[in-house]
Amino acid sequence: MPENSAPHPEGATPHSVRLTDPRALRAYAHPLRMTLVGLLRRHGPFTATRAAELTGESVASCSYHLRILAKYGLVEEAPGGRGREKPWQATARYTEWGYSDDPSVAQATDELNVAVAERYFGRFAQVLESREGVSKEWREAELFGDALVYLTPGELASLGERIDDMLRAYLDREENPAARPPDARPVSFLKIAYLDPDHDEDEE
Repeated sequence: MPENSAPHPEGATPHSVRLTDPRALRAYAHPLRMTLVGLLRRHGPFTATRAAELTGESVASCSYHLRILAKYGLVEEAPGGRGREKPWQATARYTEWGYSDDPSVAQATDELNVAVAERYFGRFAQVLESREGVSKEWREAELFGDALVYLTPGELASLGERIDDMLRAYLDREENPAARPPDARPVSFLKIAYLDPDHDEDEE
């Protein structure tokens, strides 16, 4: 569930950038561009040359896609560049988008949601295919399941807010390694809830 950008201290990375232009939504839906933004958020700033090393793509391709991302405010040039070897950095920690009554925005949003879902579950499938080195403790702690619940739109929104509140207690650990317990490791936590089309509204 999208949320409004949170205030951030001066000099810190903004919490989020919100996409509302259908051209920006479609630009971000490109798999390599989502990958580049994610890498910059975790490992940036870096140059197009380093981006090519991390992604396996050509320098020219990475440079082109970074410029497209910059056009829509998702990345920007970082200080300290020289000539062609200019570093790039993400403009925010998260990307947000949401529902719109504008048909062009709604269609672009749906396309982006499909691209993001494919990315999430493609990555998840890759992780499940190679579980060597994952301890019994971590395997038992990981979450993998679903639940069908009957909710109103307001109740679903409230549930999302409560989940956000619980996650917020751990978010500062991303930029503050000193706040992490010794055995903490990065965990991808997906929030997905959708109106289920396979159940009749009149079903009892």
